[in-house]
Amino acid sequence: MQNKFMDAVHFRHACKIFDDTKKISDEDMHYILEIGRKSPSSFGMEAWKFLVITNDELKAKLRPACWNQVQVTSCSHLVVILAGINNAKIESGEVEKRFKRRDMPQASLDKYMEAYANHLTKTLSSDENIFCWTARQTYIAAANMMSGAAFIGIDSCPIEGFEKEKVEKILGLDTTKFQLSLVLPFGYRLNPQPKKIRLPFNEVVEFIK
Repeated sequence: MQNKFMDAVHFRHACKIFDDTKKISDEDMHYILEIGRKSPSSFGMEAWKFLVITNDELKAKLRPACWNQVQVTSCSHLVVILAGINNAKIESGEVEKRFKRRDMPQASLDKYMEAYANHLTKTLSSDENIFCWTARQTYIAAANMMSGAAFIGIDSCPIEGFEKEKVEKILGLDTTKFQLSLVLPFGYRLNPQPKKIRLPFNEVVEFIK
C-alpha cells in the first residue's frame, strides 16, 4: 500500500491542459470531495466550503478572472474552495455548535470555548485575519483531495492565479460568510506528464536528534 501511495505522489502533477472530452464519474468525484470533507482543521471547525462547478458557461465566465488559464474551462470539474469567515466567529453560534458534536459535559464545552477565544484573540479580531487563518486550512483539504484523485488516476492543478474579488463577484459570494481561497480543477490530462523535478531529499529534510 505504501508503494501504491508513492505511485500516486509521482503521478500527481499540476496538469496544465485537461482533455475536455473526458468526464469524471459522479462516484469518483464524490470520493475526492469526501476526502476533502474529512480532512483535519484547526479546532475541528471545518471552516471551508467546496463549490463544484461543471457548468461550461460559468467556467467560461470565471476563466478571464483566473488569468485566462485553460485549465479552468478544459477540466471536468472545477472545485472552488472557500474559506469560512462568519462560521469561525464565536458570536455566529457555529463554534459552539461544532464543539457540541462531541457530546461533552458543559464544563468541558466551556473550557473549549474559552481556549478557542483566548488562543485566537488576534485571529478573530477582523475578517482579514480570520481569512488568513481559515484559508491556510483549506490547503490541507486541497492537498488531500489532489492526492486522493491521483490515487485513482485523476489529475488536478491548484490555482492561486486569480483576481479574488472578480471571482467572488461572478459567484455571487457573500464575503462576510465565505471568501475565495483556491481554485482547483480536476480532470484527465491531455498531454504526457512532464518530468517531476524536486530538490534533493537532504536539502529539504533535516533530522534533529
